[in-house]
Amino acid sequence: MTEEEYWYWLINIKGMRHGKIKKLIDIFGTPEEIYNASDTDLKNVHRFKEEDIFLLKESKDNIKAVKELDAMSKKGIRFVHYGHKDYPQRLKNIYDYPYGLFVRGQLPKDEHPTAAIIGTRQCTNYGREIAKKIAEELSLYGVGIVSGLAKGIDSAAHMGTVESGGAAYAVMGCGVDICYPRENIELFCKCIECGGIISEFPPGTRPAPWQFPQRNRIISGLSDIIIVVEAKQKSGSLITVESALEQGKDVFAVPGRLGDVMSTGCNMLIKAGACIITDIKEVLNDIGINTQSENDFIIKNEFTLEKDLQVVYSCLDLLPKSLDQIAEETGYSITNIMQIIIKLQFMDLVTEPMKNHYAKKI
Repeated sequence: MTEEEYWYWLINIKGMRHGKIKKLIDIFGTPEEIYNASDTDLKNVHRFKEEDIFLLKESKDNIKAVKELDAMSKKGIRFVHYGHKDYPQRLKNIYDYPYGLFVRGQLPKDEHPTAAIIGTRQCTNYGREIAKKIAEELSLYGVGIVSGLAKGIDSAAHMGTVESGGAAYAVMGCGVDICYPRENIELFCKCIECGGIISEFPPGTRPAPWQFPQRNRIISGLSDIIIVVEAKQKSGSLITVESALEQGKDVFAVPGRLGDVMSTGCNMLIKAGACIITDIKEVLNDIGINTQSENDFIIKNEFTLEKDLQVVYSCLDLLPKSLDQIAEETGYSITNIMQIIIKLQFMDLVTEPMKNHYAKKI
């Protein structure tokens, strides 16, 4: 068998999780040596049980590995093992790197900067717009955006990336041939076109709760920095942050309002020493990208509005406001406000995240 086939065989042995594979690699050195190891050698492996030896021996089907790799290739899925030339150097630098990756599209290039944008699935309109905006602006400077394709902040980050023509990389907690959640199928396909879909789990692996925390170390591992937009105090995003800190990565957090449940995690991170985001240039400078002037890129919201439109627009925030709130703050009638809101929506400046509630669109 080839080196690729030996690696593919090893990481696909039923019941052989990362920890056991690491133990075997540490002892035998290569998948080929593991494949050729005698029963006596395997029995001497600490805490390697008879059932593990049985599973390893039962899996030795050379033809199966060759056929499966060929079938994957025909579906546009690549297998990139630890010894492959395309295996990301960033991942080699983390303690518990995956021994193999399955990829549709591309992997982030080592020479290109990357940033992970993560956060809660139940995000606010504010969080969604901020995540999208940060992704857009970083993409304009050639920064690849890594996230997990989940609902909420992840999806907003991917959307901002693909809409600005950037490179979007989605690390999955299932096989790369499965779109999860299903409603993100369009975004899933766009990531393949302009970046990549990545997983350490073989094709056909269905989503399972334990797989998502495990994949988070890959999200942080592929990224130069981690940006948390919104997160509860107990959030899966904080698992990614823990991995990032163990990997020696800088963590940025978007501050939220006091008492806002969706921002308690971010505010806690800032209190604990995470970098607070007040300007996207702080993030760019952290990853070694110099912004020479204020005119490096055009900010979407530099415009002049008629007085009535300006009054209503200035009243709005990234957090949705009801018509009654807008009327109270501007002194305008509901009818007048509705006419102005329609004009602002046609200008792509205002969004309606919930019925009769309006917010600025960044």
